[in-house]
Amino acid sequence: ITSGSPGLHMSFTGSPGTGKTTVGLKMADILYQLGYIKKGHLLTVTRDDLVGQYIGHTAPKTKEVLKKAMGGVLFIDEAYYLYKPDNERDYGSEAIEILLQVMENQRDELVVILAGYKEPMDKFYESNPGLSSRIANHIDFPDYSTDELLKISKLMLEDQQYQLTPDAEVAFREYIERRRQKPLFANARSIKNALDRARMRQANRIFDSRGQVLTKKELVNLEAQDILQSTVFND
Repeated sequence: ITSGSPGLHMSFTGSPGTGKTTVGLKMADILYQLGYIKKGHLLTVTRDDLVGQYIGHTAPKTKEVLKKAMGGVLFIDEAYYLYKPDNERDYGSEAIEILLQVMENQRDELVVILAGYKEPMDKFYESNPGLSSRIANHIDFPDYSTDELLKISKLMLEDQQYQLTPDAEVAFREYIERRRQKPLFANARSIKNALDRARMRQANRIFDSRGQVLTKKELVNLEAQDILQSTVFND
């Protein structure tokens, strides 16, 4: 019995910071280990890497990216920006045509993951049925809950040998609740940025207390005050 490679091209939909790129990296490694791709690397690109500014510029750019991605996974973030139907002088459709040919004819050599927000991606597929028909695997990445984001924050801190005190944990939970309601919230990415700022405040606090003998616990602990100084609590 002979069998061809299964359709491995994928669509990842979800908000920023929900783990799409991280899962893409893991997927590249898994597909390599299983023997579906030869190299196992992931190349992340956006519209600017594929689409040119003038006639004759797009094809070489797109082909160069595809050449680099061969043997691995090509991850196109915010893929819907490739298609701009309102602009007849846009060259994104040319990149899509080249992409379609490669996804069909060289599917044993390259896996393509198209990623972005769910609603624009759905519209993108409606406008480009050729792309939609070549993608068998659609995976939605929901926003994280407050509990999940708190767990993620603890793992991030543990990885850097820091920890939240019990009071700081209460404060950070409140921070997450407030930050989720504000514009431009990016799930785990926003949490990482918040922790980086909290660590900076902790470093400044420790610097201001120079002359005192500090224990290791004091050096690795983030206190509630390190969290509560965030502008999120100014409202």
